[in-house]
Amino acid sequence: PERAGARTPGPAASGHSFRKVTLTKPTFCHLCSDFIWGLAGFLCDVCNFMSHEKCLKHVKTPCTGVAPSLVRVPVAHCFGPRGFYKRKFCAVCRKALEAPALRCEVCELHVHPDCVPFACSDCRQCHWDGHRDHDAHHHHWREGNLPSGARCEVCRKTCGSSDVLAGVRCEWCGVQAHSVCSAALAPECTFGRLRTMVLPPVCVRLLSRNFSKMHCFRISESAAPEQGEGDDGADGSAPAGLGREVPAPDSSKQTLKIFDGNDALQRNHFRVITVPRQARSQEMLEAALRAYYVTEDPCDFELQALPPSVHTVDMGTRGRTRAGGSAEEEGSRGPGSRESAPEAWILRALPHTQEDLKIYPAWLKVGVAYVSIRVTPRSTARTVVLEALLLLGRQAEGPESFQLEEVLMGSRQVQRTVLEDEEPLLNRLRDIRQTSLRQMTQTRFYVAESRAVAPRVSLYVAGLPFGLSAQEYGSLLDEAVATK
Repeated sequence: PERAGARTPGPAASGHSFRKVTLTKPTFCHLCSDFIWGLAGFLCDVCNFMSHEKCLKHVKTPCTGVAPSLVRVPVAHCFGPRGFYKRKFCAVCRKALEAPALRCEVCELHVHPDCVPFACSDCRQCHWDGHRDHDAHHHHWREGNLPSGARCEVCRKTCGSSDVLAGVRCEWCGVQAHSVCSAALAPECTFGRLRTMVLPPVCVRLLSRNFSKMHCFRISESAAPEQGEGDDGADGSAPAGLGREVPAPDSSKQTLKIFDGNDALQRNHFRVITVPRQARSQEMLEAALRAYYVTEDPCDFELQALPPSVHTVDMGTRGRTRAGGSAEEEGSRGPGSRESAPEAWILRALPHTQEDLKIYPAWLKVGVAYVSIRVTPRSTARTVVLEALLLLGRQAEGPESFQLEEVLMGSRQVQRTVLEDEEPLLNRLRDIRQTSLRQMTQTRFYVAESRAVAPRVSLYVAGLPFGLSAQEYGSLLDEAVATK
């Protein structure tokens, strides 16, 4: 569709940024899956969600840019090898999968290879890492890609669509419904017809983390990621979330490479945006943020131009040049300079003397999802833990038994890092943003109990004499181990 008109005032529900567009080809609503009659529709500039005007107030599906912040327990996906999936749609950019794509073998999430880094880590949680915090098991909804004959559990009307990503299905019990109708269903999942055969996740606990989730589910892993399946794709040459097709050359527009941090620059991983040649600096910045699904205030970011010498030399030299500061000097002209517009830019977050940081409790049975804490240059991991415990009502339990964990919610792997007590937190946030803005949007901080987990190993010992007591057997084993 051809974009036109003005943006709807204020952010829409579920984090979408809708604006009125003029439709030039047959288009369907992503909520009701009906045809949009007329020339006007409403499109989210970030995730490409298309809607009737009458359906806007009913949209509950979160935008790709805010979906990671709504995940309760981050769980990485298990993507199998690339394959062709007819009449399927990407869960990130909502475009059709016309080329070989990836599918999670556990929760049936479908994505383009270059959309994998932006996929939300909301896979099915098939085992419990800690103590039980839930009294009931809830539905695990996955949007779209339903069978053609799928019918809504509530209204009994067709809820599947081969034209757009519409409808939802629980990955546990298999119940299917319209996204609007799903709110009328009981939130508790009963595991459907296989309830007598399914072992609930709260009944399964893995005591060892020495093997991957792919190994746990017996999913074959390739020795190395295929081309295009890196952190941001192989070369980032695909349009940034606006489809797989390459736009036709247009003399009135220009194509720019956008890097989101030092890591992308060193790996040569970029996203491509197309903007008018006379675009203002603010328009270029907003387009670059949309390319990385960043929905924060554009006033907190800036675009810095990269001179040709930075992004044409070899990988190692480029990294050293960027670190030396020449890119910042070149970028000081700002993206508004039209006489020699560079083809490569890097997104940077503007530094702040203080920030509001969301701290999540590692235990789930609390009245709030997170607490906000003001982080200053004097804030450390220990001071943040003390403030968080006070707000969560657990200050009497002793702060020495808690720690601050940094959790990177990647689509392929969820990484946890325990921060040192005296580590300055504001510097930590700046370092993450310098490395990758996308990584910052997928990073959370948890206050968790610092429990020392002792490994448990079960051994089978043969050749022992018969008829001894447990104490005598223990003495024999102690003597045998002592000699080793």
